[in-house]
Amino acid sequence: MASGTERGAEAASGPAACYRELSRFPAITRAALRAAAAGQTFLLYTECSRPDLPRRRLLRFSRHYSLQRTGGGGLVVSQAALSAEIRNQLLSQDSPTGQHRAVLSHCPQQGHELLEVWGSSGRSHSVDLTALGKHGDVYTEGPFACLAWSHSETQLLYVAEKSRPKPRPPCPWDVPGAARLAEEDEDEKGEQFVYHEDWGEALSTRSEPVLCVLDLEGSSLSVLEGVPEHLSPGQALWSPDDRGVVFVGWWHEPFRLGLSACSNRRSGIFYLDLASGHCELLSAEHSAACSPRLSPDGRRLLYLEGNLGGPHRQCLCLRMVSRALWAPGTALTWQTRQLVTVLDVVQEPTEGEHAFAGLYAETLPLRCWAADSQRAVLGTPQRSRTDLLLVDTKAATVTNLTAGLPEGCWELLTLQWDLLVATCSAPHRPPSLVVAVLPPVGQELALRWVLVEDAPTVPGVTWKTLTVQPPRSGQSPLTTHGAQVFEALLLSPLDGTAPHPLVVCPHGGPHAVFDARWRPSMAALCQLGFAVLLVNYRGSLGFGQASISSLLSRVGEQDVADTQLAVEQALRSEPLDPHRLALLAGSHGAFIALHLLAREPERYQACALRSPVSNLPALLGTSDIPDWRYASLGLPYSFERVPRVEEVAAMLLRSPIAQAAQLRTPVLLCVGARDRRVSPTQALELYRVLRARGVLVRLLWYPEGGHALTGVETEADVFRNCACWLLWHLGQPQRDETG
Repeated sequence: MASGTERGAEAASGPAACYRELSRFPAITRAALRAAAAGQTFLLYTECSRPDLPRRRLLRFSRHYSLQRTGGGGLVVSQAALSAEIRNQLLSQDSPTGQHRAVLSHCPQQGHELLEVWGSSGRSHSVDLTALGKHGDVYTEGPFACLAWSHSETQLLYVAEKSRPKPRPPCPWDVPGAARLAEEDEDEKGEQFVYHEDWGEALSTRSEPVLCVLDLEGSSLSVLEGVPEHLSPGQALWSPDDRGVVFVGWWHEPFRLGLSACSNRRSGIFYLDLASGHCELLSAEHSAACSPRLSPDGRRLLYLEGNLGGPHRQCLCLRMVSRALWAPGTALTWQTRQLVTVLDVVQEPTEGEHAFAGLYAETLPLRCWAADSQRAVLGTPQRSRTDLLLVDTKAATVTNLTAGLPEGCWELLTLQWDLLVATCSAPHRPPSLVVAVLPPVGQELALRWVLVEDAPTVPGVTWKTLTVQPPRSGQSPLTTHGAQVFEALLLSPLDGTAPHPLVVCPHGGPHAVFDARWRPSMAALCQLGFAVLLVNYRGSLGFGQASISSLLSRVGEQDVADTQLAVEQALRSEPLDPHRLALLAGSHGAFIALHLLAREPERYQACALRSPVSNLPALLGTSDIPDWRYASLGLPYSFERVPRVEEVAAMLLRSPIAQAAQLRTPVLLCVGARDRRVSPTQALELYRVLRARGVLVRLLWYPEGGHALTGVETEADVFRNCACWLLWHLGQPQRDETG
């Protein structure tokens, strides 16, 4: 039997070892197909990434496969080349024919950005974008980013930061007789310290995006003109004849609100004619539109659209701009376009054979159209799953291609030549790579998935979905609106170790969702002996718009009651230890957790929080999304609005900081100093209050961390500290050695 010292050492080293082992499974981030012999053989290229913990960096690498079509819609898969590391690459995109690949890379020696084109004969073009000085840094991720080939494969379209004059060195005012440049005397506007707005959390270097075109034949780079000054452009693609550009434009007047994870910002789909410079709005005037995708025949433009204001994430509708067939050689015009709603917002999920809960994806896959230009495939949360849906734009019907399959999360990487490339995972199974041939119209359910890269099931982890029915109005003072069913995912160690201590995790957002995907940190907690409850309280994505709307004006009440209701149901029905409960959450989930600690001070033995929301009125002047403070209380928001005394008082009453006197549970706080969404001063204030009241509290401050606390080293350190905190305060769980 191990001594107390040995058990303590095992607890201290266990989290790091578990996390290191489960982080070795790669995520598949991109895929591209290239047709080979007579359209029956295809080359599949994939890009993958995983944490390289010893080197404290993200390891990126490529894999290559050969796909051979067989009779009856079958596929034979073989590996075509060894994996190769990808270094310094920022963006890549294959041309429409697959014969060329554009690669944007970072040159470490000079700090420059290079845009190169590669083909079967090697590198054909290399342009130092930084040296040309036409624009600032290229946008490589986030809502604006794109890298699009023209249909002629002679031009590349991308988004970059608008070029600004470099700030001059300060004038030597305090040096008598110091020489001054003549231009400094002529131009003393004091521009050096002028404030430039940006787009908030995770987009602090994104202020004024511009559309840029690299002409490969003429070796010229140009910044497109004609985009209205009140718009910030992004997500651009070429029109069918390459004579114009379709893009998403976000309104940024009178000022910018945070855009990350916010699909409710005013935006539209625009067409810019390159010859005339005329810019035309294709979508509705007052809506939030994004993710335009052009059909293979160039006649249909599919995009997502949501309402302005209110919840930052919501159920979206699928819209389509269609136009009459245009004659080659004539100017492209959208004058005869028709705007069609393919799929509308779903208030309540439908059940049965044609079950559908609505669309909640932030973006459509870059290549989502079938070859017939009638059907499209996309991934979206459906309750506590993420499924692949086939949408027939002509019939306006939806077919769930993955319903009932054991994997709980499916994501489409690409759809080309009616070949689907996707990943699938589950809480106990890392992502696998699969392919399938899309069957003809009406026969889609006969689709057969073929494994390309199979990930093993992780031992010692099981999972299930719990369905929770809240009481009807009037049965509980905390649930005063409706009774929409919600769900929770329960991850458990092997039954031989029961009863398990339970770690309760309400998600952040609040309009987000825990789908049944692979999460190494949650699987690691199970291997350490904990059961984990991931709660999708009412207000989560995937359960209909009515569920999302039900949380407005009820934050701090309905979400808190739902989380506790899920805990009580799990304790009644599963082999869990009611005397060893802990909370693990971030952002709005941490807000819920703090409320639970205040309402039931003796119920939970430990709490670990990331980027916690604790003081709502303090966020009015510090958060990049001040509008949410009003919307969460059911109040309207306008740009010119200033807070009223009664509104600030209402926000404070809903804030956990107002109930700090009731907190007794040991609390670990993890915050990023660069968090623009929830200021780290929220955690600092809470830390000081708890310390002054004698509550055991620890604060971890990550100088380069943002709201999500991402990054290889940061994520590993946050997990290790949170897991050790739980082990210390809940005691070392008994682990089944046979697992």
